[in-house]
Amino acid sequence: MKVVAVDQGTTGTKSYVYDADGRFTSVAGFEHAQVYPQPGWVEHDPDELLRHVTEAIAAAGEVDAIGIDNQGETVIAWDSATGRPIHNAIVWQDDRTKDVTARLKAEGAEELTQRVAGLPLDPYFSAAKLRWFIDHVPEAKQLLKEKRLRLGTSEAFFLARLTGHFVTDVTNASRTSLMSLDSFQWDSQLCDLFGVPVECLPEIRPSTGPFGEHRGVPVTASFVDQQAALFGHGCSGLGDVKITFGTGAFALAIAGAERLNGSRFGIVPTVAWQQMRDRPHFALEGGVYNAASAVNWARQLGLFSDLAEINAFDKPPAILRDLAFVPALSGLACPHWDRAASGMWIGLGLDTTRADLMQSLIEGVALRAAEVIAAMAELLPLSATVSVDGGMARNPYLLQVLADVTGRTIVVPSSTDLTALGTARMAMRGLGAARLPDMPPPASSVKPVGTYGPQARSRFATAITRARGWKEA
Repeated sequence: MKVVAVDQGTTGTKSYVYDADGRFTSVAGFEHAQVYPQPGWVEHDPDELLRHVTEAIAAAGEVDAIGIDNQGETVIAWDSATGRPIHNAIVWQDDRTKDVTARLKAEGAEELTQRVAGLPLDPYFSAAKLRWFIDHVPEAKQLLKEKRLRLGTSEAFFLARLTGHFVTDVTNASRTSLMSLDSFQWDSQLCDLFGVPVECLPEIRPSTGPFGEHRGVPVTASFVDQQAALFGHGCSGLGDVKITFGTGAFALAIAGAERLNGSRFGIVPTVAWQQMRDRPHFALEGGVYNAASAVNWARQLGLFSDLAEINAFDKPPAILRDLAFVPALSGLACPHWDRAASGMWIGLGLDTTRADLMQSLIEGVALRAAEVIAAMAELLPLSATVSVDGGMARNPYLLQVLADVTGRTIVVPSSTDLTALGTARMAMRGLGAARLPDMPPPASSVKPVGTYGPQARSRFATAITRARGWKEA
């Protein structure tokens, strides 16, 4: 048995082959353009994304099944008759609908979205972006009249073009603010609230499909990249938790068979996955909008040139020297949900160096991730270990700060591509595999040493209050 897993992420598309002996081999990788039409707007070219997905599959050669994971909350609109997208994809980071979600929140609509979909009102989620196409793309209105308008998260577009099936999976649907977490179907009240016609939305299926065939090969798995990473980490027990440090940092924890209400703590219930004929598994999710994106931004500013420069620092913790960085370059997600927050350094002095700035930046990303873990722990007994992946998981300083501020052992798996590994393993499940290959042992672990404690968390919390609401001040 051999499958190809396609990881379609925020900055690029990669594919890997995985076989019954557990061999996991990279076969292709492509970067795509980032489009910034206005401040706060982020777009991708859907045709470029689809081309890379198609080429990534082809590079694998002969396989028995295909699995695809996608950047969650990113949306595309297209013509069902031609398959042609009518606008660039609107990316999960995009905040063009913040006025819409703010208005709905002021009208009291958040009670409905949290009760039914489990989600707060934020432009991060897909619903308001889907409506944006209808309101701002003239062709969308005409296609709607002709019953040819298709709206969906990015994988629905890929599947429609690759297999001819207009479908999505339950994890992607759970990120839209349009699906009920009780029925696992589109909810009429939510669709009416956002003005998204339900007839334009794809059919919701389990994460193992079926999703149709591409050139005779079945697509047996499709789900959101963060859920794919959760599966790739081997998380399966109640309270198992992982953090993926990519463009943003996203933590997910297994929550069991019943949804938890995390609204009091700013935590989002979501669907972890659903295998065919099984009930969906729930997870708790918390996101940090800026992680590697903050590091890349700092490198473009000239604060460092080589990643090795920011793996260790000579001075005591920056936060304990009253220098803090709040990585709210795209606002604050969990548990604050404040798009008016801004990125901020506080505590600068004439003696502050570039190394000091980068030390505080790495600490800020770790402290934000720790905020998410702390909020999750209010709802669910979490495991004593946190499994991490993504580019920043290779930074020793980040891992030590995270271990200290969470009080948990940080485990680094041996594979650096857990998202694609989870997609591959789910594709094998969808193909009918009763037993999956054993997971490889972890590469390393980092234990708390007590350098950071309550004082660091307290100082960072104060910095957060200074950054919040800045754009509205």
